[in-house]
Amino acid sequence: MTPPTGADPAGGPEPVREPDAAETEAGLLARAQAGDVAAFERLSGAYADRLFMLLLRLLGDRAEAEDVAQEVMLRAWRAITRFRGRSSYFTWLYRIAVNESNRALERRKGRRANVPVDEQAIGVPAPSRDGPAGHAERREFREALQLAISQLSLPCRTALVLRDIEGLSTREAAEIAGVGEAAFKSRLHQARHRVRALVGDTALVASAG
Repeated sequence: MTPPTGADPAGGPEPVREPDAAETEAGLLARAQAGDVAAFERLSGAYADRLFMLLLRLLGDRAEAEDVAQEVMLRAWRAITRFRGRSSYFTWLYRIAVNESNRALERRKGRRANVPVDEQAIGVPAPSRDGPAGHAERREFREALQLAISQLSLPCRTALVLRDIEGLSTREAAEIAGVGEAAFKSRLHQARHRVRALVGDTALVASAG
């Protein structure tokens, strides 16, 4: 929703301005906290695509991810005045998303998530053979990897998605998960170990830390 920005001398509506360099995240945040819906939408919209992919990877259902994404934005808007900047806005928004996805997963406990796997983010190895046989081999590995990730506990799956698929640092991922770095590393180690046990040592390109 973009509010009117005035009129030009000819009496027509003035074109909506794109954000310029001076319109920083801090400026948008201040306006959003003062009740400016358009500023909030600009601020949060910058992360909308990444946020949706995070939810899709955690939930494994596109329609559900879309619904939860709307709930995340609603909760963020309602809580925006309580954001104190102790973390980045991105981290704060992601933490809301993780909490909401966990609630959604608890509500439909027992139904596995079909976690999308990005071959560049997770180490899907090159096929050992060329042609259709190689493509089939790669597809089978990918499906096995998706199944292995879907079998992880919610904390371990979240750790793996944030660190190895989203590519966040351990510090960022731990903050989003709401735990200390030591606890996060333990969850990530368990997740990687479980996936490798199910799929094999080439299942993950393990990130340092």
